[in-house]
Amino acid sequence: MINLNGTRSIDKFLEKALYDKNYGYYSKKNPFGKKGDFITAPLISPIFSEIILIWVISYWVSLGKPKKFSFVELGPGNGAFCKTFCRTLKKFPDFKESVQIYLFERSERLIKIQKKNINDNNVTWIKNIGQIKDGPVLFFGNEFFDSIPIKQFKIKRSRIYEKFIYFKNDKFKKFIFKKVSKKTIQKLKELNLLRKKGVIEYPQKGLQILELITKKINKLNGGILLIDYGYTKPQGNDTLQSLKSHKKNVFYKNIGKADITYLVNFKLLCKYLLKRKLFLNRIVSQNFFLKKLGIIERTEMLSKNASFKVKSDLYYRLERLLSKKKMGSLFKVLFAANNKNKFNLGFE
Repeated sequence: MINLNGTRSIDKFLEKALYDKNYGYYSKKNPFGKKGDFITAPLISPIFSEIILIWVISYWVSLGKPKKFSFVELGPGNGAFCKTFCRTLKKFPDFKESVQIYLFERSERLIKIQKKNINDNNVTWIKNIGQIKDGPVLFFGNEFFDSIPIKQFKIKRSRIYEKFIYFKNDKFKKFIFKKVSKKTIQKLKELNLLRKKGVIEYPQKGLQILELITKKINKLNGGILLIDYGYTKPQGNDTLQSLKSHKKNVFYKNIGKADITYLVNFKLLCKYLLKRKLFLNRIVSQNFFLKKLGIIERTEMLSKNASFKVKSDLYYRLERLLSKKKMGSLFKVLFAANNKNKFNLGFE
């Protein structure tokens, strides 16, 4: 069992619950698929991964087909995306010869699962962004930032308090709010996160990782493509959510046995990236992005001579990716780059 006794800030609690080396959620089990707790887009349909590969190759072409090109998948899950990516790569020998694929993963358990699924000489596992030496570099994250611990705050009587969680005898007892330092207040002000009502969510660790990524992009040339569920207009809601066996779970229960995530503040990410002199396309929905890249046409092509059963399955999976009631609207897509070629495929 994870030793939870005592008082921890929300981000420290999440770090323990998700990433404890022995008992953390990502260290203990494979959370993906029907037997896991949730299903990501690459698991819903390999067409998703194929479409992203086409986008990546198009970006590489827009850069002038550099002989060395680094592609970094952030948080590769069970390796489903990379497996399809590598398999489809064989159809594009020029790009295959240029690209080196890096998988950025901190969970030893997930690395073992990924290595079972992926067998390709182009793939290298890394735990440090600094290990990437060659550019241009493109970072890709699908449901990456939503799994990084966040801090939570609230304002009461014009004072700012950070939210903590208290456990006794390894059982949740209560939330505690503590006054924050002037340094923390200044940081929240700089990021335009202060609001009089509701919950303030601050992805401190996520922004630290993004800082390393933007430095690498500015040094080597390149960009970052992010797909995640989130919002562009902060509402002041507590967006922490937990899933266990595909069902909702209270995030401070079943610790180490349930996934805990939050909705990504895309407006904040944009502000952060712009301050670091990257060029951004407008944020679009997953529905808009995938349709612009031809996912419907690709599905039609694959279903042309297929049986009714196969055809039904293809369109059922497509509907899950595009439907506004499922992933289509809730999932947002962001692309930022440090070059001025204004690559906007999928965004206009």
